[in-house]
Amino acid sequence: MQLSTTFDSTKEQLSDMLATIRTGKTQLPDFQRGWVWDDEHIRSLLASISRSFPVGAVMMLQTGNPNVRLKPRAVEGLTLPANIEPERLILDGQQRLTSLYQALCSGEPVATKDVRGKPIKRWYYVHIPTALDKNADREDAIKAVPEDRRTLSFQGKDQRDYSTTEKECAEEMFPLPLVFQQAAFTDWQLKYIQADAAQMVERLKRWNDFVQEVVQPFQMYQVPLILLRKETSKAAVCLVFEKVNTGGVALNVFELLTATFAADNFNLRDDWEARLKRFRKHSVLHGVENTDLLQAIALLTTYSRREKAIAAGAKPEDAPGVRCKREDVLALSVADYQQWAEPVTRGFEKASKFLHALRFFASRDVPYRTQLVPLAASLALLGDDADNDGVKSKITRWFWCGVFGELYGGATESRFAKDVAEVVAWVKKSGSEPSSVTEAVFVSSRLLTLRTRNSAAYKGVHALLMLDGGLDFRTGDSIDLQTYFDEKIDIHHIFPKKWCIAKTLDRRRYDSIVNKTPLAARTNRMIGGNAPSVYLPKVERNAGISTKRMDDMLSSHVITPALLRADNFDGFFAAREKALLDRIEKAMGKPPRVETQPVVDVAEDFDDDMDDNEGEDAA
Repeated sequence: MQLSTTFDSTKEQLSDMLATIRTGKTQLPDFQRGWVWDDEHIRSLLASISRSFPVGAVMMLQTGNPNVRLKPRAVEGLTLPANIEPERLILDGQQRLTSLYQALCSGEPVATKDVRGKPIKRWYYVHIPTALDKNADREDAIKAVPEDRRTLSFQGKDQRDYSTTEKECAEEMFPLPLVFQQAAFTDWQLKYIQADAAQMVERLKRWNDFVQEVVQPFQMYQVPLILLRKETSKAAVCLVFEKVNTGGVALNVFELLTATFAADNFNLRDDWEARLKRFRKHSVLHGVENTDLLQAIALLTTYSRREKAIAAGAKPEDAPGVRCKREDVLALSVADYQQWAEPVTRGFEKASKFLHALRFFASRDVPYRTQLVPLAASLALLGDDADNDGVKSKITRWFWCGVFGELYGGATESRFAKDVAEVVAWVKKSGSEPSSVTEAVFVSSRLLTLRTRNSAAYKGVHALLMLDGGLDFRTGDSIDLQTYFDEKIDIHHIFPKKWCIAKTLDRRRYDSIVNKTPLAARTNRMIGGNAPSVYLPKVERNAGISTKRMDDMLSSHVITPALLRADNFDGFFAAREKALLDRIEKAMGKPPRVETQPVVDVAEDFDDDMDDNEGEDAA
C-alpha cells in the first residue's frame, strides 16, 4: 500500500468543515459507533479551540470508489433529508467533530453525560470576564448550562438565569453557537455593549478584547485534514484506520465489511449475533470471533472458485488460489457470505463435536483458537463424509500435528489456505499428506518446558491423558463432557508442589507437564501437599478403593504405581516422560525428535496456580 499516492494532507477552516456536516457532504461510515464524549471532554475541547491549541488531525475518506461502498449516516444530532450522498466520510475525528457540531451548530442543547455517566443536556457558553482574566484557566471560562438555561443552587432555588439574551448579556455569558452566526452575533454584540449605559465604553473595550482573544480563534481555526482519495483500497482503509484511530472503536475487517454490506441492505452484525448465539451453546466455541467466521467463509469462497476454474479447464498452477488474508475477506460480497455462512457455521458446530471427542471441553483448553478456522472450513467442505471413521482419523492426525508441532502461534493465513486445500485432497485420496503433517515436529525435551496453559502442547497433553482413559484417583470415573464440568476437572500436580519445594526439587521439572495430570477439584484437595506415600492410602481409605484398583487408576495416567508409592520422583519422572512421548508419537503418527537440551527454557514461565490445597482435606 503506497499511501503517498492515495492521500492529501491539508487544512480546512473549522467553520467550513462543520458546514459540510450540516449539508451532509461530510458524514460517518456506518461502522462508526455512537458518540460518547462527556461534558468535561467537550468543555476541554472548546477551551483548546478558543486558544488556538491543536486538537489533532481529522482523517476522511473520499467517496466514489465502487469497490469501497460504505453505508453512510449523519453525524449524531443531525437529521438529513433522505438520499443525501456524502462526498467524504469521517474515519478519525468523530468524537471531536460531533462535539463541535453539536455545541456550535446544532441549535439544540448537547445530549451528553456528566462525570458519573448520568445523561444530561447542556448549552455551552463563555464567561467573558473569566476568559479575559490572564490568571484564570480557560476551561473555567467555558460554562455548561442546563437545557432550560438556568443553574440552580443546592437549595433548588434559581441561582443564575440565562434564558433571554438580555440575561445573558447582564451576566456576560456569551453563547458559543453564535461564533458562526454573523447576524445573531452582531445583534448579541450590540445588546451586550448597551446592557449598561454607564459602562458602555468599558464594555466595548472588553468586547473587542473578547472577540480578539476568544471569538476570532474559533472563526479562524483550521483543522488539519488527511483526505484518503477514492482510489484507496478497502484493505488500505481498514489498515489505516487501525493505525490512526484515536477515539470510538477499533476497526477490524468485520466492522468495515459490516458497513460495506449495509450499502447492499444486509445487516452483517445482526446475522453474526444470531450465529454467535449458536456458538454460545458449545462451551468449546466460546472463544470464536466474528473474524474467524469471515476467514472460514473466505476459505470456502476461494476454494470453490478454484475448483470451478479447474473444472472449466484451467491448469491447477493457473487457477486462483485458496486464500483468507485481509484483502480476501474484504473482497467478500453479500452473495458470497450468504452462500457460505451457514455451511461454515455448521462446520464450527461439527468442530465442537470433534473437539469433545478429543476431550477438549472448554474454550480455554483449545490449543489454538485459530486452528478452528481451517478445521471448520474443512468439515464444511467434507459434509457428511467427515463422520466416516477413516476421514476422522486423518483429520485427527492433522489436528494433533498442528497442536504438538505448535504450528499456529504466528502468522497463520497462509497455513489455513494450505490446510484446507491439502486436508480435503488428502481425505479424498487425491493428495499426499498435508504439509502441516509432514512439517510438524515435536522435540522430546519440549516436555520439560511445558508448564502452563500458555502452551498449546501443554493443553494437548492434558487432553490426551483424558482421551486415553485417565480415571480420577478418587471417583474412578473417566472424563467426559459431563464429569469435566460437574467435577471441575483441571490439571494438577502429581507430586504436590508443597512437597517438591520441601525436598528442594528442581522447579523446572516438578512444574512441568510430566508431573501433572487431570483430576477433579475435590480429589486434588484430598491430595493436599502430602507425599504420594501419604495421600494415596488416605484417598483409598476415604473412597473405599483397593490398592489394586488405585494402581489401575494411576496406570491410566501413565504413572508407574510402585515409583509413586515409594515417593521416587526421579524414577517416576523418567518413566512418565517416556510414556508421554509414546502417547504424543501415537497421536502425531511420527516419533518425537530426541534432544536432551530443552528447546525453550523461560525462567519466568512457571505455574503459579496454587493447586496444592492446604485446607480441610490436607494432612
